[in-house]
Amino acid sequence: MRAFRSTILLIAVLGGLFGYIYFVTWKKPATTDLDTKQEKVFAALEADKIDEIRVKAASGDTTTLKKTAGEWQLAAPVAARADEAIMSGITSSLASTTITRVVEDNASDLKEYGLAEPRIDVGFKAASDKDYRHLLIGEKSPTGADLFAKRGDDKRVFLISAAQETTFNRATFDLRDKTLLRFDREKVDGIEVVAGGKPLQMAKESGEWKITRPLQARADYGTVEGLVSRLQALQMKSIVAAEPGAADLKKYGFDKPDASVNVSLGSARATLLIGGKSDDTSVYVRDASMPAVMTVESAFADDLKKSAGEYRRKDIFEFRAFNATHLEITRNGQTIVFDKVKGQGDKTPDTWRRVSPKAADADKDKIEGAFAKLAGLRASAFGEPAAKTGLDAPVLTVLVKFDDGKKEERVSFGKAGADTFASRPGEPGAAKIDTADFDDVVKALDEISK
Repeated sequence: MRAFRSTILLIAVLGGLFGYIYFVTWKKPATTDLDTKQEKVFAALEADKIDEIRVKAASGDTTTLKKTAGEWQLAAPVAARADEAIMSGITSSLASTTITRVVEDNASDLKEYGLAEPRIDVGFKAASDKDYRHLLIGEKSPTGADLFAKRGDDKRVFLISAAQETTFNRATFDLRDKTLLRFDREKVDGIEVVAGGKPLQMAKESGEWKITRPLQARADYGTVEGLVSRLQALQMKSIVAAEPGAADLKKYGFDKPDASVNVSLGSARATLLIGGKSDDTSVYVRDASMPAVMTVESAFADDLKKSAGEYRRKDIFEFRAFNATHLEITRNGQTIVFDKVKGQGDKTPDTWRRVSPKAADADKDKIEGAFAKLAGLRASAFGEPAAKTGLDAPVLTVLVKFDDGKKEERVSFGKAGADTFASRPGEPGAAKIDTADFDDVVKALDEISK
């Protein structure tokens, strides 16, 4: 029985091999592989000289695109921006695609290659062309590694790599730019998110992000910029309705949007509205400046539900050891003060000195070690203002001046059971910090206070 199965398998393999020989080798012209491998489908064509393309995809979509002022635009069946990366791939491939092998120089029957009615037709005009030139693509070769193709009315049938199908077989939606919000991120100075009826506002001042609503606090630069990047890169998955009516908008959840995002750029604004669920992985969205209803990944809508606390800056201190110039430690009713003493000239290093009590030189390495531990403290969460934090009777208060004394930070630390909290003047709530990290800070401060 096993021998019989092996024989059947061998026959199938041989059948595929003979099929390949039939379609390719037996009609192979006298030219050698060396002659044809390097032949381009469109000799001397330069990608950047192509300024008009018409793509008929296997799906039946036919799309016309034109390059205007260096940018590709869809001209039909809709007017829209084109996806520049995809268009670059198409134009580059038209200029660089090579003939793998010539099958027939003068094919009399194009049906056997799928070229009587080509699946894919890529027409284009370069700068000097009056009429379209065409790359017509038919079926795959028996091995699946190549595609039968020909140029326009030319009867020569040849093979091109099957990898080119994904480049040329593009429906209208594939070819359009899917970016939802277009804005210059360098000009973004504010973001407002409303999700679940809760507003969150952030503003950028002097290059720094701050939360302004529902509380006022420092924002984490990377987290906010991550949201800006996500908004700028957000891509639609589909277009559901190009011109929706009032009933459609209600159907898609835009009578009461689930969330909204406003990106401020000075006096300009870009607004995205999030409606109901399309399916388990998608939600409906609208650019407020356009009528169309589209879908995006539902993970984006989930991101908008982040609380203000998740956007807050987690660093307890902003200073770093290299720019600190003054330190005050208040603990158990006693304050110890240290100042940096600048070295005289380039060859004399800076030193640290305890100013009070008991003026004396301080160990620079220990001071900088303590600064490093202070600067490394981070919040793991932010508690409610009414929560028990021990900050009504701080166990430690640290004042640091930095940037040549132009800036200063005062942070108080409290203990509530096994938990440790920190607070900064003018910022609501208390930051919960790792107790072990705090204990390390206290040990380092004890070392320099001896």
